[in-house]
Amino acid sequence: MSTPAQTIAGWLAAARLAAQQPPAQARLPLQVAGQVVGSVAEGVLDTVAPALEGGHRLHRAAGGWHLDGQATAGLNAIAAVLRARGQCGPWRNEQLAVPNAQGEVIATVERGAVRVLGIATRAVHLVGLAPGGRMWVQLRSRSKPNNPGMWDTLMGGMVSAADTLVEALARETWEEAGLHVSDLAQVAHGGHVLFGRPSREGGGIGYMVERIDWFRATVPEGMEPANQDGEVERFELLDLDQVQQRVAQGGFTQEAGLVIGGYLDSNA
Repeated sequence: MSTPAQTIAGWLAAARLAAQQPPAQARLPLQVAGQVVGSVAEGVLDTVAPALEGGHRLHRAAGGWHLDGQATAGLNAIAAVLRARGQCGPWRNEQLAVPNAQGEVIATVERGAVRVLGIATRAVHLVGLAPGGRMWVQLRSRSKPNNPGMWDTLMGGMVSAADTLVEALARETWEEAGLHVSDLAQVAHGGHVLFGRPSREGGGIGYMVERIDWFRATVPEGMEPANQDGEVERFELLDLDQVQQRVAQGGFTQEAGLVIGGYLDSNA
């Protein structure tokens, strides 16, 4: 009989391959102010360009799409047209940073458009442990737009344009788990997971480019997570064997499973 560690090893090997996939269809570079910030599937922006309002100019040249003028306003104008045409991800009224190839932030854009525009994003996860070594995990709300009803780490969330990585860690830990990072013990950056894969957003025309930085921390004895934003159905405290079994059975999101895999590898 396979042990949990052996079973999860197979899942992790497959998941790590699945995390790095080429686009499902041909994509063209998207440049803003002369800098590449993303990519779009062939044909997506052909009808968006003439529909832009506010004086923004989007044109195709030299093998890609070019947006001239004010970067943030122009990108959000594109996002609005995509939304009106049902070619956007879930609309959050949340701005995410738009980095160039060097990682410098040159604009912001609505979160719902980042996958369709192939813009790189950042996220943060927290592996929360009890003093005895068990792991706190959450069951995502069944009303969440992405991966509803699946298991996740204690906390996982996007880094908004207004956040530093540490600020996102603190904000998301409070919103999802009702915990102040300052009250946790042994908080430390554990590593990161990279994604490049096709996305179902926009009707399957998206591409996900993301870096997830994960942290670990110990939740002190007598302290329990309590969701604040309605996005978590419940929390459970599991032995590591139980966590590995649920990951291997596909009960966790791919992102959370790979973060947990990174934690297990770091403690092997």
